[in-house]
Amino acid sequence: MTDSADVTTKLGAARTRLILEKPFIGALVMHLPLVEADAAWCKTIATDGRAFYFNPGYIATLDFAQTQFVLAHEAMHCALAHFDRRHHRSVRRWDVAADYAVNLLLIDDGLRAPPGALVNAEFRGLSAEEIYPLIPPDSEEATLDRHVFSEAAMSKDGRGAGASADAGRQDRRPTEADARQAAGDSWDDAGDERRSGPDGGRNAPPELTASEREALARKWQGRMAAAAQQARQAGRMGESWLRRIDSLLAPRLPWRHLLARYMASLARDDYSFQRLSRREGDALLPRLASEQVDLYVVLDTSASIGNEELAEFAAEVDALKGQIRARVTLQACDERLDARGPWIYQTWEPFVIPDGLRGGGGTDFKPAFAWATEQHLHPDLMLYFTDGDGEFPARPPEYPVIWLVKGKGKVPWGERIQLN
Repeated sequence: MTDSADVTTKLGAARTRLILEKPFIGALVMHLPLVEADAAWCKTIATDGRAFYFNPGYIATLDFAQTQFVLAHEAMHCALAHFDRRHHRSVRRWDVAADYAVNLLLIDDGLRAPPGALVNAEFRGLSAEEIYPLIPPDSEEATLDRHVFSEAAMSKDGRGAGASADAGRQDRRPTEADARQAAGDSWDDAGDERRSGPDGGRNAPPELTASEREALARKWQGRMAAAAQQARQAGRMGESWLRRIDSLLAPRLPWRHLLARYMASLARDDYSFQRLSRREGDALLPRLASEQVDLYVVLDTSASIGNEELAEFAAEVDALKGQIRARVTLQACDERLDARGPWIYQTWEPFVIPDGLRGGGGTDFKPAFAWATEQHLHPDLMLYFTDGDGEFPARPPEYPVIWLVKGKGKVPWGERIQLN
């Protein structure tokens, strides 16, 4: 029989040691109250962004270093706002991707992971958004913890360490009374944090609303910035965090938003006082006039780009194309241009991927730019969808170029947007 008092003392000591040895992580861990959870829904550990839930039996199996790791693991999920960044993605794949991202950060900082932690060195340096498309849809990988971020995560689809054992049943949605019992106290006026009560409450927390997730994400970003600043001033910021903290603090916008923002800047909408017809009368009234935007799109058809990703990209370009009245010239290229191209889409035509695109070879970006030069093509924007791993032209063209990149590939010039 596990002694809950001994487990709580162990967690408290591990948290104190983190503050002394890893002040950046320790400061984040202190924002999560420790709440003992019922083994019926929490097989290992869990978080909802507001508390650290733990199964005493599981914590008892960990040594001291592994206990530090699981505390830091949940704190980093919260600091990185994984509860607010899933958006349209599958719960199970997102949870696995988020665990990979967090575990590698902590291991690089010298913490020791417990058995069962997801670790893949190929994902080092990638965010959860970048790892997500690399996780197979039918993956059976299980997370170290349970991510109680939404109603879906509380069901069998969660498939994390806390959900896999309950894959055959559907958890009920906890009530507000359950939440108060789990917290051992009432929510404060700001709805911020819970304080664990003397009984160490056992019920699962309620689902976060969209507004709560958004507010909590902002709060955790502020906490992470404050913790980083304090650790830097004390000279106790680890090298691994010094290299990454700026990118972690930077807001991560979905690639759709970034692409839409850039393309919207090309829209030639302005007010015109030109009279269209004598029948409109003598008064010159301003009207909003729009000119056509010429867009040059190139698809990387090498083996690294899948049909599903191409279809998703095409749907997004088609939606944006209609908003800014764009005429699209499309080319497909791996080592060479597709002989059937180019494909031209007028402003009123839907942008769709041609059937039977071939490729699968290596990647060379030069043919697409060379063709544009030969055709004296000078688009308002060139959009290249690729993994970024290929041969680039020595010099950039005179027109703007956006690289929509899947993976970690770097580009020597142009605007790079990470495909999340």
